[in-house]
Amino acid sequence: MSKLGLQILSICLIITGISAMPSDANVTNTENNGSKQYKQIASGKCSWYGSKFNGSRTASGEKFDSAQKTAAHKTLPFGTLLRVTSTETDKSVIVKVTDRGPFVKHRVLDISHAAAKEIGVVGNGVFHAKIEVVE
Repeated sequence: MSKLGLQILSICLIITGISAMPSDANVTNTENNGSKQYKQIASGKCSWYGSKFNGSRTASGEKFDSAQKTAAHKTLPFGTLLRVTSTETDKSVIVKVTDRGPFVKHRVLDISHAAAKEIGVVGNGVFHAKIEVVE
């Protein structure tokens, strides 16, 4: 496939992914921090997953590595960068969507162990967070 074809396909996937966000996605906040902007798309219960999945293939085809800052989301395009902010610790981390999930009712995102450690929620297992797309 040509470079132009790949670019068009990428744009289509991004548009499709954005329109496929859950209906409860709440786009309410655009914040400008220097050159990055963050657009809130959801908030809710999140969880993390760790080393027991190391080496297994994610839905994107990448190998899962719990030491990397990655996430699983049901509909966002692979490669989407998200800022996840724990409402308990008020700490944030940037993660890349590489997998599908979570497959537990009422959860909006799964993050890797490394990401959970960075925002101080490893002991919790399940935590509440604000999720924003990095633009």
